[in-house]
This record gives sequence, C-alpha cells and structure tokens, in this order.
Amino acid sequence: MARAFAGDAISRRGEKESDDKTSASQPGLPLQPLFTSLLESLARTDGFMRRAIPGLAIIFIVILAMFRAGELINSFSETRQSAQSTLSLMATVVANSLEATEATLPEASYRTILKRDLANSLPAGATSKGRIFLITDETGKIVASAPPQPALENRPVTDILSPSQPLTVFGARAGVLSVPADIGGGDGDEQVFATVHHLDGRLGMVAVLQPESHVFVEWRNELSTNVTLFVGTSLVLLAMIYGFFSQATRAEATDEMYAATRARIDTALTHGRCGLFDWDLSRGRMFWSSSLYELLGREPKDDILSFADVADITHPDDIDLLGLAEHLLESGETLVDETFRMRHADGSWIWLRARGEIQSEPGRAEPHLIGICIDITEQHRLAEQSRMADLRLRDAIETISEAFVLWNHKNELVICNSNYQSLHSLPSSVIKSGTPYKDVMAAASNAEVAPQPVTVTQRGGAPDGSYEAQLEDGRWLQISERRTKDGGFVSVGTDITALKKHEEKLLDSERRLKATVTDLQKSRQTLEVQARQLVDLADKYQEEKTRAEAANKAKSEFLANISHELRTPLNAIIGFSDIMTQEMFGPIGTDRYNDYCKDIYSSGTYLLNVINDILDMSKIEAGRMTIETEAVNASAAAEDASRIVTGAATEKNITVNTDLPADISVQADKRALKQILLNLLANAVKFTPDDGTVTLRARPRGDKLRFEVSDTGIGICERDIERLAQPFVQVENQFTKTHQGSGLGLAIARSLVELHGGTLTIQSEVRKGTTVSFTLPLADPDAA
Repeated sequence: MARAFAGDAISRRGEKESDDKTSASQPGLPLQPLFTSLLESLARTDGFMRRAIPGLAIIFIVILAMFRAGELINSFSETRQSAQSTLSLMATVVANSLEATEATLPEASYRTILKRDLANSLPAGATSKGRIFLITDETGKIVASAPPQPALENRPVTDILSPSQPLTVFGARAGVLSVPADIGGGDGDEQVFATVHHLDGRLGMVAVLQPESHVFVEWRNELSTNVTLFVGTSLVLLAMIYGFFSQATRAEATDEMYAATRARIDTALTHGRCGLFDWDLSRGRMFWSSSLYELLGREPKDDILSFADVADITHPDDIDLLGLAEHLLESGETLVDETFRMRHADGSWIWLRARGEIQSEPGRAEPHLIGICIDITEQHRLAEQSRMADLRLRDAIETISEAFVLWNHKNELVICNSNYQSLHSLPSSVIKSGTPYKDVMAAASNAEVAPQPVTVTQRGGAPDGSYEAQLEDGRWLQISERRTKDGGFVSVGTDITALKKHEEKLLDSERRLKATVTDLQKSRQTLEVQARQLVDLADKYQEEKTRAEAANKAKSEFLANISHELRTPLNAIIGFSDIMTQEMFGPIGTDRYNDYCKDIYSSGTYLLNVINDILDMSKIEAGRMTIETEAVNASAAAEDASRIVTGAATEKNITVNTDLPADISVQADKRALKQILLNLLANAVKFTPDDGTVTLRARPRGDKLRFEVSDTGIGICERDIERLAQPFVQVENQFTKTHQGSGLGLAIARSLVELHGGTLTIQSEVRKGTTVSFTLPLADPDAA
C-alpha cells in the first residue's frame, strides 16, 4: 500500500522536476504561465490527449521538417554571404599590398618577384577551400597566380570571365558575383564566386575566384545529415505511436484499477486517521496523500510541498525537520519514529506519530523518507489525562497525614508515601516499585512489636481488618488493611500515640472531674448568692449614674446662671475702674491709686473672660451651642484675630505673622472661626517667651483648608499632649504654674472645630515650640 503511494509520489516528483527544468531553461518567456496552465488542462483531459497524440505527432513531424528546411535555407544564405565577404576582403588586402610593392618591381623579369610578393600578401588560409588569386598586367594577361596555375597563366582574363563581364569593367564596384568560369577543371565552365579589383601602374587587376562546389560542401553535408535525422526521427515517432496505441488500452484499464485501489486506500487511511508521506531529503520537498491533507483539515492537492510549507505548520518545540534531515543524511540511519504536533486548518494542534524508512530509487542517489503519519491526538490526550490522574493520586497520597502503602498480588511494593518511609525509617533504595515485602520489612529499622488486633469493643466504629501496633520507638499505630480487586492489599497507618496518651489523661481527668463536679455543686450555691448581689449592685449603679447625669446637668445650668450673675457686677467694676484709670472726672490724687485701678481693671477683664469661657464650655457640654455656617473669608478672619492679640504680643516683643491666600473662603461660622483663631493665637502668645515668633498660616489640601498656628514657645511634653484640649486641664498645677488661664481656651477651640466637622491636632517639642493645626471645609466659589 505504501509502495503504491510512493510510486505515485515519485511520478509526481518527476513531473515536478521536468517542469522546473523547463522553467529554468526558458526564464525569459512571457508565455510560460500560459504554457503551464495549458499543460495542467491537458493533464486533466487524459482521454482527449490519448486520441490527440497521433495527430500531434504528425503535426510535430511537419513542423520539424519546416523548421529544419528554414534553418537549411538560412544556413545556405549565410554560407553564400560569408564566402562573398571573405573573397571581397581578401581581394582588397591583396590589391592594397600589391599597389604598395608595385613601384619596387624591376622592369624585366618581374613575374618571379610578383609571384613572391603575391604569396607574401596572402592572409593565412587564403588559398584554402579552392580559392584562386590571379594577377594580370595592364593588357589583361594573367602574369601570376596563387596557388600556382600554369594552365591559366599567359591567358587573358577575359577568356576565363568573358569579355563583357561587369567584373572586368567596374572592378571592385561590381562586388562579388556568381559567374561561370573556365578554371581548367576539364568539364568546361564551372560556376564560381569571383571579384575583381583594378590596380595602378604595370599591374592591371587582381581577380579572386572560388568554385561554388567548394563553398557549399559543408552545407551539403549538413543537409544530408538533417535529412537522415529527420527520416530516422519520423520512423521512431511512428514506432512510438504504434507502441502508444498498443499500451493505451492496457494503461486505461490499469488507471481504472489504480484509481479504484487508491480510493479504497484513501478511504481506509481517512477512517484510520492516518496518511502517507514521501520526503525527498536532498531537495527538502514532500508529497502528502489526500488522507493526510484531510487529517489536517486542508484541501487535498497534487502539488509537491516545500520544506518551508511543512515547517510553518509544525510545532517548533516538538521537532526540528532540518535537524532531522541532516541527522539522517549524516548518520546513515534508515528508520524514523517521531511524535510531534502540526497545526490544523482551524488553528488547533494535532498530535501525529510519523514512522518511516529511508529508501533510494534505482539509478538515483537521492534518499527518500517514505512512511505513514498516524493521528494520536486522542491517545495523547488520554495519556495526558492518565498522567495527570497519576500525579493527582500521588499528590493526594503524599499529602495525607497517615502512612500509606499499596502492595500488588505478588506482595511487591507498588507505591508508598513519605510518611510510611519516615515511619519505618526506610532507605530510598527499597521504596521503589516492585520491591518484595520481605525486603522492605528487612530494611525497616522501626518495625512493629506486640500487634494487638482491634475489636469493636476496643474502639467503636473501627472497620474489620484494623489493628493497633506499637513500634520499637514507643509510638502506637492504628493500621487498616483492605484487599484490592487484583489480589493486592492497601494499608493505611495512623499515628495514635497522642490518642493513647489522651486516653490515659481522660481516665485521670474523669476521676478529677467527678471531684470537681462535687466542688462545682458547692460553688453553684455561692454563685447564685453572688448573682443576686450583682443584680442589686447593677440597680444601684444605674441610680448613681442617673444622679451623676443630673448633677452634671445641674452643674452646667449653675455655671450658666452664676456666670450671668457675675457678669453684671463685673461689667460695672471694669467700667468704673476704666473711668478712674483715665481720670475722666478729674485726678484721683496719688499715683498708687492709678496703679490700683489698673489692677482692678485687668483683674476684672481676666475674670470676665474666664466667666465667658465657662459659659461657652457649659453651652457646648449641654449641647446648646449651635453654629450657622457661611462662606467666610479666611484671610479677613485671621487678620481680625491677629489684630486683637497684637497688644499682648507687643508687650512681650513677640512678632505675629499671618500667611494665608488672599481670596480663599471656608464654610464656617464666622464668630466661631474668629474665636478658634483668637484662642489659639492667645495661647501661642501666652506661652512664647519674649522676642519670640507666632505664625498663623493656611494652605488648601483637597477640599479642605488646613490652618496652622505655630510658635517658638516653651513646648509641651509628649505625655501631656493627650491631656490638653480637655476642659480645665493645664500642664502646670495650681501651685507651680507661671501663666494665668482657666484651661478652657484650647478645649473650646477643639469643640468648635469638631462642630464644623474638622479635627484639631497638636504637635510640640519642649523648648522648641508648638504647632496646633485644624481643617475646615472650603467654601463653594459660587457661594462666596
């Protein structure tokens, strides 16, 4: 079967090589594609060709005869023209040479010298092929000849060429003519080619003659050869036509048989998912059977595939076709068995197994790899699934916590996991598949001792075939064994050492538990009494909590009322002390009274501020403080706050700086924002030594505006920062503090910031300064 396809591939390869040679010999023909198409059409009309071959053969013979006749005619004309040109050139050369030497000829006996000069002036081979050179004197008598012609010398040239000949009249202008001439052949006049050139002086003319029989002798030989070859070719063609007809009938029957056989083979190959190939290793070309094309989902074709065509659809990771070809040619191996992937027409990969043998045709040196490709995609997929299933099984066996081992029906090891190996301290050399059971147990350094079969009463739910065994190192195993369908058995060993120890502990715990239960019963009564006491305590706690909340509310209300009651007399004290200080109604008298009035004014103002702070803090704690947000110019609010603290800052020579964008607004309560900034700036000025600096700056961060008040003051310890901003909390106590204040300014600022949805943070370092920052939402530009 393979040889039949191989023969077909060889014939196709021969046709391909002949086509390549034809195209290589005629690269410039513009009709080459048309000629190729015509040949393909003729190949498809095989029956018509068989009937047309005799007529084509006869037409070929006629065309060949016409072609050769035309060539012979052209050859005759070329031979005639070549002879005439040669005669003309030789006559010109001899005439020019004789004219140059004519003056040196003696008066008497000059013929001998003339013959010598004539011989010297002749070109090499001038007298070959029957050419004759004649020299006449001024009377027209022949005085010299070459080669020597004694029969022609002393005869008038007109006797040879006739007196009315144009050659003797016009000379070189008449050219070369075919004329009858009597040159002493004995058969009368003979047709010759002749030319005459006139000379000056004592020499009359130079005549060159060549018989036509000598001119056309080679042409006649060529004519005889062509006629012989044409007759022989015609006879051979006729014999071939006869042989063709004698074979045509048998060939037609053979073709039908071959077509039927090939169809059956193609059907068998297609259903068997395989195909044949013939690879010409020396030329890199390959022939595929139609079943192989169909296997790859491609349209079958009778053309020869190139190496590049096959390499393009072959997976590069599986096989190197060029390397394989070079290996086969260099090593001399004849058998090939390779597995690789090729691309299907739909883009998927098909696994193929190619098996073939290198063969060489008789009379040819080119090796051919002929074989079969089998589709093993399904087998490869099943093998891959089996391999993956085996890997999963091995991984599953390896990952289980128990020791696992499987033995076959011959009591040989099939597989075990690392837990089994480590449990028995087995070397790697004995855990290979096929090792007998006795060899494995002999290599074990931690064998079983005192096995104890397990019964249902010993451990509930244990299956049949399970038993417990103690190892030499003191560990306990529960071993479960089951027979497999092939006669082997599988064994799973679970380390129950901890379980054994736990059983002992359970027994001990049971005894202690019984004693504990007795103690618990006694404690239960005590706990019930304590539970009732806890309920009573919880009720009392709720009552005390209610009293504390009421007291806190009463405190806030008291602070609000007492602050209001204190503000009225304080306003009077502050006002009258101010009048007395300014001496609006006249001088008081002693300067000490002025000092007392100033102290009364400053103390009253301080007390009023404290009362105001207490009132604000009580409102915030009572939840009565409300804010009304609007678009507030941050720069204007900062300027107002800094202007208020300028007086206190000037007394201590403290520089107050503001760094805010000019046109930026925040969504805030205007009074609350000013109070926040004022409290922070006042604190900064209060705790900053003389000649210090206080800076208020603000920068946008996203949709927020971040305010920062920094100073170069005394700073705060890190442990005290968490306590600040709480009501009435100060770092210094009442006995050590050096600055006045109630401790409410920072707490009020933080509470107001939180009412705006912002946060207030404090960063400080002792003796370097403090930075207090908070954020407020930016106002909508359209609203501003």
